[in-house]
Amino acid sequence: MNQEYVYILLTDTGTLFTRSIKKYTKAPYNHVSISFDSDLIELYSFGRKKPNNPLYGGFVKEDVKYGTYRNYPGTTCVIYKLPVTPREIIKMKRLIGVFQKKEKKWFYNLLGVLGVSINEPVEIDSSYFCSQFVSDVLHRSGIKLWNKLPSLVTPDDFRKSNRLEWMYEGKLYDYEPVKTRI
Repeated sequence: MNQEYVYILLTDTGTLFTRSIKKYTKAPYNHVSISFDSDLIELYSFGRKKPNNPLYGGFVKEDVKYGTYRNYPGTTCVIYKLPVTPREIIKMKRLIGVFQKKEKKWFYNLLGVLGVSINEPVEIDSSYFCSQFVSDVLHRSGIKLWNKLPSLVTPDDFRKSNRLEWMYEGKLYDYEPVKTRI
């Protein structure tokens, strides 16, 4: 049987918001997304709903060709793959389907980001930040990468996980599967 994977994309767009976070965290990447394909076509996270409005955020199906990343062509990234079972993928897709069906219900958990900085979980109904969302999807699908609440997981925790296998690091638009689509 072939091994199945989900893909974890960590990015740094260089925006004012991400530069501010980076000053505090000292981490190279401050946004995380999950994909079901190595081409990053089926890519999900919590972030900007409109590329030009950093204050309007929530659940997003990200699009590297036409979405927010298009406004930041110098975006740097690292891509990892995580070995999973077919059953775990079914669970993850089912969970993401719930987010998609009620897409307008979800908003960005900015207070949660502040909570992480003081190691105090801030969980608000219908609200996530990117690493909380990806961690929660994995956790609720039976994949536990850390012994902490999803509301305390940072993008850098993914980078430091020994369960993720490194695939690529560099400019997002230099990643071959993305480069061929642009």
